[in-house]
Amino acid sequence: MSGRLPHAGAEDGSTLLLIIFYGFLALSLVLVALSATSLYLEHKRLLSLADGAALAGSEAFTLGEVQVGMVGPRPQLRSDDVSAAVDEYLRLVPHPSFEALGVTSAASADGQSASVTLRSWWRPPVLTLVVPDGVPLEVTVVSRAVFH
Repeated sequence: MSGRLPHAGAEDGSTLLLIIFYGFLALSLVLVALSATSLYLEHKRLLSLADGAALAGSEAFTLGEVQVGMVGPRPQLRSDDVSAAVDEYLRLVPHPSFEALGVTSAASADGQSASVTLRSWWRPPVLTLVVPDGVPLEVTVVSRAVFH
C-alpha cells in the first residue's frame, strides 16, 4: 500500500439514509408549521367573532335604561339582555367552519360592560404523529358601553 485511500465502496447507501431522514424531518417541520398557522388563524377568527358578539352585547340597552349622573349619561346593562343580544348576534352572523362553537358566558358584571366568552374546537388540517388531534379554544372579550 503506497498511501492510497481506502476504497469508498463500503459506504454505499449511507447518504440515502441521511436524505430520507432529513426529508422526513423537513416534512414534519412543514406540517407542524402548517398546523401552528392554522391554530393561530382559527384563534384570531374566534376572537373576531367574540369581538362582534361583545359589541352587540354592550349595545343591549334601551334609552329608558340610561342613567344621567354627574359624569353624564351612562347606559345600564343587564346580564339577561347581554346574553340575548349575543345569542341573536351569533344566530345572524355566519360562522360555519367553527366546530362545537358555544357561548361559555355572556354577562355584565358591572352594568357598564359586556363580557363574552366563546369556546370552539380546533382540528389540524393534516393529521400527523407530532400534532394533537385537536385543541379546545376559548376567548374572552370585554366591551364597554359609553356615550361620548
